[in-house]
Parts: sequence; structure tokens; C-alpha cells
Amino acid sequence: MASSLPVQRLTGDAWWARVARQARCADSGLDPDEWFPVSIEPARARHEAAAAIAVCTSCPVRAQCLQLSLRHWDVGQHGIWGGLVATDRAHLRRQWPGDHRGRRGTAGSGMIVRPPFRPVPFGLVQGGGAQ
Repeated sequence: MASSLPVQRLTGDAWWARVARQARCADSGLDPDEWFPVSIEPARARHEAAAAIAVCTSCPVRAQCLQLSLRHWDVGQHGIWGGLVATDRAHLRRQWPGDHRGRRGTAGSGMIVRPPFRPVPFGLVQGGGAQ
């Protein structure tokens, strides 16, 4: 049975505001530098940003965050967005249909995104003892 409630489509500033309001990164307590790995090599960058990536794994707006980074590449090419490092997002962006890039679409028109790597084991974030 279909819902009779109206579906709110978010665009532009409203979409950014929703993601910013609900994102776990905003109140994570991490140092801002932890969101910006220095290495360009993907595995090393993931290791440097393990704490930030761990915050993203339970974020309710992770998919929307990732989609925003792909659509707005001028901002999204830096740091951790949606639990992915820049190299992983660049790979996704190359695979993403060209008509989606830079288009200001709705949250409902999004894509399902699965990271191209396994999630960071929680022990790496807590102990930090892995090499």
C-alpha cells in the first residue's frame, strides 16, 4: 500500500543542510586533520583516516554525503566523504554517468554506493596498533 504522505524532495541548499545537520562527523570530536589524509596511495590514506572512516560507517547520511562529494567535486575531491578517501571517490566518479556529475539533483534520485574496500576493523581505530 502506497503512503499518502507527501514525499519531500531535497535540492541544493536544503540537501546540504540536511546532510550537515545529521552527519556524525560534525560531533565526532576528531581533530579536523584526521578527515584529510596526507598520502595519495589509497591503502595508506585509508589507514591515516581510519578514525574518520569509522565515524562514517554508522552515519545516517553516509550515502547522501558521498553523493554530494561526487556531484560537487570542487569540494568533494578533498578529505573523507561518505567513508571514502579521495582516490576511491575519484574511481567511483569516473564510473558514474556523466549526466550526474555537477548536476544538482534530489536526494531521492541518488545511487546506492558500496565502498570498493572492506570496512576498517574496529580494532584498528581503537588500538591503532596495526601496521
